[in-house]
Amino acid sequence: MKVQGVPMRSIWVEPDGWSVGVIDQTRLPHAFVKVKLTTADEAGHAIRSMLVRGAPLIGATAAYGVCLAMREDASDGALEKALTMLRATRPTAVNLHWALDGMRQVLAPLKPETRVASAYRHAAALCDEDVAINRAIGEHALKLFQEAWDRKGRKGRLNVLTHCNAGWLATVDWGTALAPMYMAHDAGLPLHVWVDETRPRNQGAVLTAWELGQHGVPHTVIADNVGGHLMQHGDVDLCIVGTDRTTAKGDVANKIGTYLKALAAKDNGVPFYVALPSPTIDWTLHDGVKEIPIEQREGTELSDVTGRLPSGDIATVRITPPGSPAANYAFDVTPARLVTALITERGVCPATEEGMLSLFPERRTERSTGT
Repeated sequence: MKVQGVPMRSIWVEPDGWSVGVIDQTRLPHAFVKVKLTTADEAGHAIRSMLVRGAPLIGATAAYGVCLAMREDASDGALEKALTMLRATRPTAVNLHWALDGMRQVLAPLKPETRVASAYRHAAALCDEDVAINRAIGEHALKLFQEAWDRKGRKGRLNVLTHCNAGWLATVDWGTALAPMYMAHDAGLPLHVWVDETRPRNQGAVLTAWELGQHGVPHTVIADNVGGHLMQHGDVDLCIVGTDRTTAKGDVANKIGTYLKALAAKDNGVPFYVALPSPTIDWTLHDGVKEIPIEQREGTELSDVTGRLPSGDIATVRITPPGSPAANYAFDVTPARLVTALITERGVCPATEEGMLSLFPERRTERSTGT
């Protein structure tokens, strides 16, 4: 995608050929700052502190974190140490484990002296795969957008509601839930996006709004609790969100508040779609509510907010009373019964185990053979 008209990805290898560049997303939208990662610990900090976030980008950053670790020490012990450290940075996003498992599979059989080059090749391939996946998701979802526009009689504007940030900032490029928005806008559909603020970190108000603005997509930021009201009054034609982990039966873990949007959509007959890259499917889990670990983050994310003062200075202020504790659950689980359809890189399917296996039949074979 583009920043001020310049095409770029959310993660890249710097011109020196080994250090890794990322965007410090904690500084957006008030400042566009690039950060250079030079060690595995710095990559881990970037993930843990949410300089980078979004399941696909977390996986890509972890993969490059392994690359950086191998530059310092390519021994078996150093490889396992880096994998363990990076795996512990965020518990919910399954892409993190998928990326690290892939790096181990590639590197563990190799002699230490060949691991660095192979690590960088695999990390780059992982990033390219993410871009291709997201582009394909966008193309499949665009058809659903066009069908919604046809159902509306091609009058007015197509109103889409999204929650959190599932754009190119959350992936390597394109994004998942936002990919069809860019494609629809470029195709000339009169698209308008309702952007949930997404408390407590405000990824919608801060990141999604910034992304859409950079691309020129019409949008309006709303408080998280407005979505149901808009749906009641016919001002939402469809909802689309991303996912950090999806079970084999179609339950979806996404940013906290997603479940409430799905309930409102169900009650008002609004289609609720989930843009689902296959690496976010956890085929080992079935009951999302019971089995998906839900990250709890520091209470200061809820009690404090950061913004620009009239003077232009950036400041963080506390909004809750001194002494009031804050419970900060980062994700919730939307049961499959509330999801209209899953949109994957292979097509659209019902949010059921059979629906998912119809697109990924190799998983059925793996189960029957026990592999």
